[in-house]
Amino acid sequence: MTRIRRGYIARRRRTKMRLFASTFRGAHSRLTRTITQQKMRALVSAHRDRGRQRRDFRRLWITRINAVIRENRVSNSYSRLINNLYKGLLFLNRKILAQIAISNRNCLYTISNEIIK
Repeated sequence: MTRIRRGYIARRRRTKMRLFASTFRGAHSRLTRTITQQKMRALVSAHRDRGRQRRDFRRLWITRINAVIRENRVSNSYSRLINNLYKGLLFLNRKILAQIAISNRNCLYTISNEIIK
């Protein structure tokens, strides 16, 4: 029986995996089975940490807004400010409010005064 030459598809798939894992250390970038395990682990971690990153940034923005509010006596608390924003139909997200609070505190003070009136 003659020898059958395999196709190139499996080799192409493994090459793609090796390119993905080229920055990993040791056997994690050299051995095919280990590469597949580490690739799955890396993608799971990336997916999980995207949600965690969103949570962390939201917490950071809320903390910044709250600090500026309490420092300048704009409002008693963060929750009251957000409540007043929603009542006044001024929909600014926390990221923008945090940027305003850091860069231009007087602007945040003006916004809150207009809403309270």
